[in-house]
Amino acid sequence: MKSKFRRLARTALPLLMMLLGPAGAHAELPPVDIGAKFREEQIEGTFVLLDGQTGEFRRYDEVRAAKQYLPASTYKIPNSLIALETGEAESKDFEIEWDSKRVPRQPWWPAAWARNHTLESALQNSAVWYYQEIARRIGAERMQAYVNRFNYGNRNISGGIDQFWLTGSLRISANEQVEFLRRFYVNEFGLAERTVRMTKDMLVLDQTPDYRLSGKTGWAGLGESGVPQTGWLVGYLERQGDVYYFALNIDIRKSQDSAARMKILRAIFADLGLLSPTPRSQVPQRAQSAISGASR
Repeated sequence: MKSKFRRLARTALPLLMMLLGPAGAHAELPPVDIGAKFREEQIEGTFVLLDGQTGEFRRYDEVRAAKQYLPASTYKIPNSLIALETGEAESKDFEIEWDSKRVPRQPWWPAAWARNHTLESALQNSAVWYYQEIARRIGAERMQAYVNRFNYGNRNISGGIDQFWLTGSLRISANEQVEFLRRFYVNEFGLAERTVRMTKDMLVLDQTPDYRLSGKTGWAGLGESGVPQTGWLVGYLERQGDVYYFALNIDIRKSQDSAARMKILRAIFADLGLLSPTPRSQVPQRAQSAISGASR
C-alpha cells in the first residue's frame, strides 16, 4: 500500500505543480514612467490600469482620473449589453437599415457610417446613428434601470434618449470606467452568459497567440467647434490567463491627436512588458481602424 501511495505521489505531484504553476507565476509589473508617454505625444490626459489578479492600480494624473466626462462612444459597451439582454438586438448580426432621409449623412461622418449596419459592425465602426436607434428602441425606463444596475458613472441619462451619452448629462471617470469593465468582464451584473460572450467577441481589437486586446474608443465633441474635446480608449488586455483593465482619456485639440490614444496605450503596455509597441493582429480587417487609433 505504501509503495503504491509513493508511486501515485511521484506521478501526481508534478502534474499538480504544473496545474498550479501558472496561477502562482503572475509577475509583478515593473515601475514605469506613464506620464512620459503623454509628454512625448504632447498630450494632456490620464491613464488608469487595474491588475485583475492583484487588485493593484497604476494611475497617471490621479485628479483627472477621478474627473467625470461624457462617455461618448465608450457607452456603446453598456448599450450593446442592454440591447442584447433586452432582445432589442437578437444577436451581434442584428441589422438595421440606414434611412438616409431620416438620418442624413453629416459632413464629419466617416464613410463607413453611411450604410446598413449590424450590432457588430456598428460597434467596430462606431456608427452613432445605429446605437441611437437601438437606444430609442430600448426606451428611457429600461435604459435607466440598466444604467442603475451597472452603477455607470453619474447614472444621469437626461438630455434625450438618443443623446445622453453624446451631448447630454451622463458622465463617467476613468476610475469608474475601469470598475465597470471589471464587473462586466467577470459578469457581476448577472447578465446572460450569451450577452457577455457576444459583447466580448465584438470588442476584440488585436489578437495573437500570446494575448488579446479588447476595447472601445470614444470622442466627445466630434463634429463640434469647441476645444478641447475628449478622447477615450477603454478596455482590457488578456495575457497568459491574466487580465488587465484600462481606461485612458485625453484632450483632443486637433484631429491628429485622436491617434495618440492607441499609441500611448501600446507604449505603456510595452514598457510594462505586456505588449509589443506595434500590433501583430490576427483579427479581421474590419477592426483595423480601432487598432491604429483612428476610430471614433
